[in-house]
Amino acid sequence: MSQIDNAEAIIPDIQGSPDTRQLAINRVGIKDIRHPVIVKDRSDGVQHTIATFNMYVFLPHQFKGTHMSRFVKVLNDYEKEITVSSFNEMLTQLAELLEANSGNIEMRFPYFVNKAAPVSGVKSLLDYDVTLIGEINEGVTSTRIKVQVPVTSLCPCSKSISDYGAHNQRSHVTVNAKTKGFIWIEEIIDIVEKQASCQLYGLLKRPDEKYVTEHAYDNPKFVEDMVRDIAGEFNKDERIRQYILESENFESIHNHSAYALIEYDKENP
Repeated sequence: MSQIDNAEAIIPDIQGSPDTRQLAINRVGIKDIRHPVIVKDRSDGVQHTIATFNMYVFLPHQFKGTHMSRFVKVLNDYEKEITVSSFNEMLTQLAELLEANSGNIEMRFPYFVNKAAPVSGVKSLLDYDVTLIGEINEGVTSTRIKVQVPVTSLCPCSKSISDYGAHNQRSHVTVNAKTKGFIWIEEIIDIVEKQASCQLYGLLKRPDEKYVTEHAYDNPKFVEDMVRDIAGEFNKDERIRQYILESENFESIHNHSAYALIEYDKENP
């Protein structure tokens, strides 16, 4: 017997000891651990970024605790980088290593798109907040993708009642979708941006600024319009099977946000 095996035999496993309180724990694990990931990029093939992980398993009532170090082992078993395609493999390994019937992994990362300004064509990066949400239950895995897209919205009411100008604001549209088959992150972003009053850019020249200001003015949207128009596009795409769609408009003339949500499940309409 090696010194390590001998030490493990001597040191008690407190987490694995019995618990008599008869209370199961729905989720136990680790939060906010960062790790390198590789994400497929429609334009450049792949991009390297850093993801923040939350990892949990179900703990039956008879066990005192879970083995926290094993969550970290799952990440480290994928060496330096994790691909989106390996996400389901991680879920399976998590359940097996923790001896759990169910588990969850959330992988949140910044995703960058190199966008060309509408008139000058000058390019700049714009970042989007993306999360993969995975679950395994009795060996069956399911994955959702969540994307937060910043856009511009311009108030139709303000435009209608004003002699000149209209108030607009930056808005966050959040898509939480279950998909069937592969879909690019950029495709979800494109659908959202096309239904906004105007999309955002990292860098604009003066002709570009004129364009986006006038484009938003010609395309006013209430928060209700935003979610309805985007939902209409999602309903046409058979790859998007379920979605929760939210829009929060950070009002420029109020100290509160306008908000709307549409939830739809094509498999259980």
